[in-house]
Amino acid sequence: MAEKYLMKGNEALAEAAIRAGIDGYFGYPITPQSEVLEYFSKWLPRKGIAYVQAESEVSAINMVYGAGACGKRIMTTTSSPGFSLMQEGVSYIACAQIPCVLVNVQRGGPGLGTIQPSQGDYFQATKGGGHGDYRLIVLTPNSVQEQADMVYKAFDLSEKYLNPVLILSDGALGQMMETVEFRDDYKKPAFDATWASNGGVAKRGKPVQITSLFIEPERMEAKNNELQAKYKLIEENEVDYELYHMEDAELGFIAYGLSSRIAKKAVDLAREQGLKIGLIRPKTVWPFPAKIIKEYSKKVKAYMSIEMSVGQMIEDVKLAVECKIPVEHYGKTGGIVLSTDEIIAKAKKMIGK
Repeated sequence: MAEKYLMKGNEALAEAAIRAGIDGYFGYPITPQSEVLEYFSKWLPRKGIAYVQAESEVSAINMVYGAGACGKRIMTTTSSPGFSLMQEGVSYIACAQIPCVLVNVQRGGPGLGTIQPSQGDYFQATKGGGHGDYRLIVLTPNSVQEQADMVYKAFDLSEKYLNPVLILSDGALGQMMETVEFRDDYKKPAFDATWASNGGVAKRGKPVQITSLFIEPERMEAKNNELQAKYKLIEENEVDYELYHMEDAELGFIAYGLSSRIAKKAVDLAREQGLKIGLIRPKTVWPFPAKIIKEYSKKVKAYMSIEMSVGQMIEDVKLAVECKIPVEHYGKTGGIVLSTDEIIAKAKKMIGK
């Protein structure tokens, strides 16, 4: 059995990245994810791995662009306002098809907001926070263990599809301490990086230009068509979710990340009271598990979208069910964590209707 460690979520994420074979990290400190930089600053130089605390988030994301274009395993981490600053670079990276791992440890907003946890960046993460028609693969851990496990998956998916992958965490998951085990069976998949730049020349010996600039409209449209074909493939193959007590549920909760932990406890408490409630937990919010939500919409009477936001994921839930059953929202903002009692009270009202 693997050795267990007691670690903060931010520290576990950083340690998992080292074990996954990270080649370089570029970032800028911002609460509540600064422990990632602290951990990397201690260990990466000792292991001969590139570590740069950039002068800003804008600098960091462009360093990711350059290092990732060399075919290396590259990561950056930040929190909500910092991720906003990165969006132009993220759009460039997505268009240039550079594999990399991005992490947003969300905090309350808008604006500078608070350093407490939030899920108010869902739109930014899933709809493309920068300009143009692009997508990020978005993974949503709900524990310190998953925050570590999803690092391996994020790197593998980014290289499989030559696409940036975002781990959408939050301030609570980043700061909480739980036991975590790290994989001792992980083997980095074979990765053909002959497309990449190496001092301006690829391994195949020809000059390489990695860019997101396509002046001719026909070339830009061709690039968009190429990207959309890839995104369709991702949607067909990489949707991930968890079902909990959905087999006989009359009301279905939809929740991801930290909210899903609270929603799962609410399901247990509600069932003790005789309420038939279940949970669908998206582990990927893009691609979104729309098909399974639609499938269970034929069995449940209604859905409740549970989020630490004013209601963002609820739009995707409504689209999935095609407005054929009621979908209501329960949420808190400003860094206030959800309450099981309030969730159950809301559920009883919905069932009563």
